[in-house]
Amino acid sequence: MQNLTEIQEGKNMAIGSYITIIGTIVTILINSEKKNAFASFHIRQALGIHLTYFALGYFIGYFDSWMITTAYWTFIFILWLFGFIGALNGEYKIVPLVGEWYQKIFKSL
Repeated sequence: MQNLTEIQEGKNMAIGSYITIIGTIVTILINSEKKNAFASFHIRQALGIHLTYFALGYFIGYFDSWMITTAYWTFIFILWLFGFIGALNGEYKIVPLVGEWYQKIFKSL
């Protein structure tokens, strides 16, 4: 039961973390007071997706190919959608390909 109540308490923060990078920052600050494992899991996933978006987007912007940029946008959208739906459903779902990496890098959040 502890896990179910923890999910319910952290669900709004988990969902909010995927909205924008600002939402992620706000949820990091809110979650720092009273740590919620479910919210922390999704905050790490969302922060990783947002930072990947900005880091790769900078380099992708130099390509003059609609195929490369479309593949990039599709990849980021699928990662975001996968995490967002996991937060909505109250599930601890790792984002494909990079989710484990995000959990290790941002483990202090």
